[in-house]
Amino acid sequence: MRSLKPITIFGESILPGENKTINVEMARLHTTTKLNIPIIVRRSKQEGPVILFTAGIHGDEINGIEIVRQLISQKINRPKRGTIICIPIINMYGFVNRSREFPDGRDLNRSFPGSKKGSLASRFAFHILNEVMPEVHYAIDFHAGGASRFNAPQIRLAENDAELKQLADVFNAPFTLYSKNIAGSFRNSSTKMNVKMLLFEGGKSLDIDKKVAREGLEGTKRVLAQLDMLDPKHNIEVPENKTIYIEKSNWVRAKCSGMLHDLNTIGTFVTKGTVLALITDPFGKFERKVKAPNDGYVINSNQSPIVYEGDAIFHLSTSLVGTKSNRIEKPEAYIQQFNDIEIFKT
Repeated sequence: MRSLKPITIFGESILPGENKTINVEMARLHTTTKLNIPIIVRRSKQEGPVILFTAGIHGDEINGIEIVRQLISQKINRPKRGTIICIPIINMYGFVNRSREFPDGRDLNRSFPGSKKGSLASRFAFHILNEVMPEVHYAIDFHAGGASRFNAPQIRLAENDAELKQLADVFNAPFTLYSKNIAGSFRNSSTKMNVKMLLFEGGKSLDIDKKVAREGLEGTKRVLAQLDMLDPKHNIEVPENKTIYIEKSNWVRAKCSGMLHDLNTIGTFVTKGTVLALITDPFGKFERKVKAPNDGYVINSNQSPIVYEGDAIFHLSTSLVGTKSNRIEKPEAYIQQFNDIEIFKT
C-alpha cells in the first residue's frame, strides 16, 4: 500500500521524490476557452501514505480554498514521507461564476460516483473518483456554510468508524459532529473505496475568515504530524481544549419574517432561554426575540440580514459527548497518546 512505486493520476506518472502539477481539462467553457483544474502532487523519496486535500467542491465556498492555498504557499504540502495531493478548487466552473453549482445546475457533491457519459457534473465526479481516489489512503475535504450560514469550525464524520474517530481527535477542531454519509456525496463514495475522509466545515460562502482558516490549517498539520508526514520545520499548535463531540443537533427556525439582528453567539455555549437574535420589521413597529430552546452550543448561524418565517437561523447542539473542560496539560503527552495506535503504524 505504501511502496515506492510511481503513482498515476490522469495518465501522468509521478515518481518518488518528484513534484508535479497536473492541469486537468474536463470540458471547455461555452466560449471554447480552456478551464484547467490544477492537481498539485508532492512526493517524498521515503515511503508513506497518500493523503488528499480538496476544496471548492462547491464553487462559492472560498474559505476551504484558502486553507488548501495556505497548505501550498507555506510548503506544508511537501511531505517528510509519503505523498500529498492538493486540489484547491474541484469545481472550477462554480468558482469562476461564484456559484455553488456546476454550469448544468447540479450539485457536484450529490453527483458521485458519477457517470462517464452523464451530465457535466456527473462526468467530473466519475473522473475524480476513478483517476485520483484509487491512489489515496486519507483525505480531508474542506467546506463552508452555504446560503449566508456561518459554520463554527467543525469536523464531520460517520459514527462507528474507529480510525476516523482517531483522526478527528488528532485534528481537534473546536467541534466534531457525527454526520451520516449522504448518498451521492464525495465522502460517501470515498468511504466505499476505503479512503478515510474527514469533512471540515467552517465559515460561510463567498467569504474568507482568518480564524476559521487557521483552525483548518493547524488541524491539518496535526494530522500530518501524526502520520509522520509533516516536515519538522513546521511547528504545530496544540489547543488547550479537546474537541467537543456533538451527537445530535436541531435547527432553530424563524417564527416571523423580518430583519435579523444576530447577537453573535456562534461557537458559544448557551443556556435555555438565552436570546440569540432579534427579528424586527423595517418600519420600527415590532421586535421579537429568538431564544435558545435548550442548553447547547451554537454551531451554525444564519448571517443573512433578512429572513422569512420558517427559515433555519441557528443550529444548536442537543446531545454532547465530552466537555470543553478537558484540558491538555502536556502537549507532548497529547501527541504521544496516538503513537501506539495500530492505524498509524506503517
